[in-house]
Amino acid sequence: MAKKKIVILTTGGTIAGIGEAGKDTGYVSGQVSGESLVASVPELAEYADVRVEEICNINSDDMTDRIWIELANRVRELQEDESVDGIVITHGTDTMDETAYFLNLTVKCEKPVIITGSMRPSTAKNPDGPANLLGAVRVAAGFAVDDDPPENLVWVYFAGSLFDARNVQKCSASALDAMGVNAPGEGASLNAPREKNFFDVSKLDSLPRVNVVYFSVDASPKVLEYAACISDGLVIAGAGSGEFSKAWAEALAAIDIPVVIASRTNHGVVTLNETLAPGRICAGSLAPQKAAVLLRLCLTVSENPRVIRNYFANAQQG
Repeated sequence: MAKKKIVILTTGGTIAGIGEAGKDTGYVSGQVSGESLVASVPELAEYADVRVEEICNINSDDMTDRIWIELANRVRELQEDESVDGIVITHGTDTMDETAYFLNLTVKCEKPVIITGSMRPSTAKNPDGPANLLGAVRVAAGFAVDDDPPENLVWVYFAGSLFDARNVQKCSASALDAMGVNAPGEGASLNAPREKNFFDVSKLDSLPRVNVVYFSVDASPKVLEYAACISDGLVIAGAGSGEFSKAWAEALAAIDIPVVIASRTNHGVVTLNETLAPGRICAGSLAPQKAAVLLRLCLTVSENPRVIRNYFANAQQG
């Protein structure tokens, strides 16, 4: 049987990081070229014919909307390329969940799209990047899982587990199995529902600006007011089920841009408190950073809260 052809798109991150030999910390992300990264895992050739394209080589904290759009457009082109069977993307773990969700909302994936990365740099004593990259390629080529992942979804492969793009997030700052899902007690799942929302970014070169504002005890409402001045939309990471102080509620009443209410807990479902945030948009079960991704894309279509609310309702249903 002919090997499947897998394209590896590299964006940098810890998996391409370099530091003092043998150490897990104190490294600089995004230093190893895509070609060198793939060449360091010769076992890839046992499972697929791979070729590599470097999209960028950065720390994922420096990811931008313009790179997102470039990446989505390239993934879309590869989806349409009959010579390609699957796509693997290497990415830093800090914002991997946001990029995965963005791609999930902007690319119709009839072929596997698997994102992976690492917690240790390439120069660590026991780097985890090679195993994660090999595992991601194996999944993209049809190995390593009992059933093929459903189409029209982007997946994250990490530390031997596969996570859907909507629910995945980084759950640990240091553990090797840092990627998980935003629901306590749940693990990897191949039963995630297909995405109902889709946004065409092929003709865009940037996205509207959305900032996430984090509420804590005695947080100044001026933070909220300032964020509104530099944003096209806001996400509030509220306490509990999206709660915040009366002072914040008063400041929010004067803000006339779309605002989504999420929870800083990252678990459970937000139920909108109409007393604090009348007429605002409920994030539901989306983590604040995922709500920001969806809101940015919604704003490319409409600024009408009613329209945006429908997109968020669709996101809850899958």
